Amino acid sequence: MQLIQLSDWLLDIAFVLYVISSIVFVVAMTGKNWAGRDPKQHEKRFGTIAYRLAVVGFIAQTGYVIARWIGGGHSPTSNMFEFMAFLDYCIILAYLIIYRIYKLNVIGAFVLPLGVIMLAYSYVFPKDVTPLIPSLQSYWLHIHVTTAALGEGILAVGFAAGLMYLIRTVPQHVSTKSTKWLEVVLAVVLMLVGFILMESTFARMDQKTVFEMNQPQPNMLGQMEKVKAEYTMPALVAPADSTIIKAGPMSPLFSAPSWMEGKDAARKLNTMLWSVITGVILYGGLRLIFRKRLGAVIQPSVDGIEPDLLDEISYRAISIGYPVFTLGALIFAMIWAQEAWGRFWGWDPKEVWALIVWLFYSAYLHLRLSRGWIGAKSAWMSVIGFVIILITLVVVNLVIAGLHSYAGV
Repeated sequence: MQLIQLSDWLLDIAFVLYVISSIVFVVAMTGKNWAGRDPKQHEKRFGTIAYRLAVVGFIAQTGYVIARWIGGGHSPTSNMFEFMAFLDYCIILAYLIIYRIYKLNVIGAFVLPLGVIMLAYSYVFPKDVTPLIPSLQSYWLHIHVTTAALGEGILAVGFAAGLMYLIRTVPQHVSTKSTKWLEVVLAVVLMLVGFILMESTFARMDQKTVFEMNQPQPNMLGQMEKVKAEYTMPALVAPADSTIIKAGPMSPLFSAPSWMEGKDAARKLNTMLWSVITGVILYGGLRLIFRKRLGAVIQPSVDGIEPDLLDEISYRAISIGYPVFTLGALIFAMIWAQEAWGRFWGWDPKEVWALIVWLFYSAYLHLRLSRGWIGAKSAWMSVIGFVIILITLVVVNLVIAGLHSYAGV
């Protein structure tokens, strides 16, 4: 357990350093026009500090990965906490490599906050190290999941560069379809931030709502029993055919439809509803504060960046991340599925969505290489592709039942 505690401390250190690095990167980009400052010197000075902080944070997170791997006896990718922390690790790794190539500080101002969000998201899940079930006790766990996470981490950099391209090039002085869809993307990111804030807040308040299912359901041993559903967040939606045995801060507004089976289905729907509500409130609050679109707020920080360079970074990241994701999420996954369950493909929801992600990025590369889709079209596809990845990480893992479902929120 000492190694597990050490890994937790190292991850906390990495998180703090990433947060500070994100702030310094933002200062590097937004403070260029401060009075009495040479813009280039200001950006170079603060960008270098931010990069070094990110490197030290990455070293600390590398220590976390090693300590948890040794202490847990398997790669730290067996639950949502471990996987999201490892995905963040891959995002930072991909960023550090891209930065060494292009020396572009604005990349850090977008990628580091994305990494912070992913790592903060991991903290809402239980940190306990649990023994692997027999089907997971395979070296394919290390190969399949780590490679898939690495591919998604590289694709995240492509998303960040694509988003920067759109913020840089979409005119903000007029309202168009592009400006509206760009605001939708930013609102989706804020929904994830809102979920993290809500889950963290109510977990500390410890005001849980507990429901008991009226109809007995099979437990992990296959025995029938009346099971309980425990909500960390206030209950907006109750499980179908259930009774409240411990009231929380508010009463449910409605019950989940009967087709949402299982004690956790309604709880996961409740989590998604709170994420949307909080994200909308955050977005609306920021719009009221700045009195303009968020894209217009961010645009001045990327005005000096050449759009073609952002397009190149996004394309290169995706062209590298795509084959890595293909190996990890599809090829290695099918080999492991054959060993564990005796079939290469079982139409599990996560399998289907991994295929959707792969098909989408296949279309991206095809359209770019054969149809000349560069610039805005390519950037939009890079953004949409990563939004689909977020759907597989959040909605599919937490809401849709399947072999890849994870409980905890």
